[in-house]
Amino acid sequence: MNRARKLFGAVALTTALVLTAACGASTDGSGATGATDVKLRMTVWTSNEDQLKLLNSIADAYRAKHSEVSSITFESLPFEDYNTTLTTQIAGGNAPDLAWMGDLSKDLIASDALVGLTDKLKATDGWQYDDLQDSATKEFTRDGTLYAYPFSTSPFALYVNTDLLAKAGQKIDPKTLTWDQVATAGAAVHSATRKAGFVVRDFDYKSWNMLATVWAGFGAAAWSPDGKTCTFTSPEMRQAFTFLHDAAFRTKAMPGPGTTADFFAGDAAFTVAQVSRASLLTDTFKFALHPLPAGPAGRQAVIGQAGVGVLTAGKHRDEATDFLAYLTNPANSEKLAEFFPPPRKSMLTGEKLAANNTVLSAAQLNEAVVAQLPNAVTLPNHTSPAEIAQKGKTALDAMWKPDADIPAVLESVCTAIEPILAK
Repeated sequence: MNRARKLFGAVALTTALVLTAACGASTDGSGATGATDVKLRMTVWTSNEDQLKLLNSIADAYRAKHSEVSSITFESLPFEDYNTTLTTQIAGGNAPDLAWMGDLSKDLIASDALVGLTDKLKATDGWQYDDLQDSATKEFTRDGTLYAYPFSTSPFALYVNTDLLAKAGQKIDPKTLTWDQVATAGAAVHSATRKAGFVVRDFDYKSWNMLATVWAGFGAAAWSPDGKTCTFTSPEMRQAFTFLHDAAFRTKAMPGPGTTADFFAGDAAFTVAQVSRASLLTDTFKFALHPLPAGPAGRQAVIGQAGVGVLTAGKHRDEATDFLAYLTNPANSEKLAEFFPPPRKSMLTGEKLAANNTVLSAAQLNEAVVAQLPNAVTLPNHTSPAEIAQKGKTALDAMWKPDADIPAVLESVCTAIEPILAK
């Protein structure tokens, strides 16, 4: 996302919260308008026709039982502008009733911009609140209250182009696979085929939070558990960035700055990407899928998440919360699992996930999804995510040079973001 737009989004959110606090969201302050012609609107970042068709079918089934709801509209916003557009809508008094959210969730929760869901979901007959995986709900919970349902909880995994490994005479053992072995095999593939070794998808030397999929195996973290202290200067983080720097500039195990390689087009031996990206695979090469490799600290599962919540600035909070409970009940969660890995323990088996997956087998899904979720960590997320991302990227730009002073660069990252963390 354009950094200027991200920063504008943060400003818009702050303005929106002032307006929300001053004005409330409905005529009686409860979120229940008592209207008989309720029009619900939910923002999403998908424009996939099959996904929207499914969402609309669930909405139609809900409306058939709730005559007071005359329409439910899913408003598709471009992903790269999603946060900016959503926060601008809130600031302008045009907040949707429900919204998907990613890294904006921390700000929305901290600012009381979301309706608490726990009581409603627990009280809904057959919803089965205890079925939710704790690791999936942690990111969207504050003081024991869930503020967004984690409709998509997708672990990151290592995709392998086994054809390229064979051409380079390389073999790996997935049971004992380490990042050093991935780098060695990747460098050999690059030397033999001029294709890329390993790629961290969506990193592109800009979105540094994606590197958590690597540094987690080194025992590193971007900040302390309470989110107040930068930990980029830790020995573990220095070791992780030394590994990445060597891979980019010394061994050529990963493409350097300015070079792109699309694993799914056959241009790389390995890529780190979410399991949900398997839909991009074609039959042009043989592939394997494994959990993330081990680093010096062992193996660490990492997940990317998206949640859906009800906005306090919406016009129909009660009706929106009721629809969210319907949208995410066990029956509809099973339908949504075709596209979005669910947070429900009862659905997290390889067999159930494979029932709607035409690319990955039950064994692959069991290993790469089911076994990874219980102890997984999320990508770094914090309040003021846009500002932290921009400041961190600016400081890390100095890392991506052959003669970079790695400890000094990591120190500069903390200098840049710690004042934001401490707020």
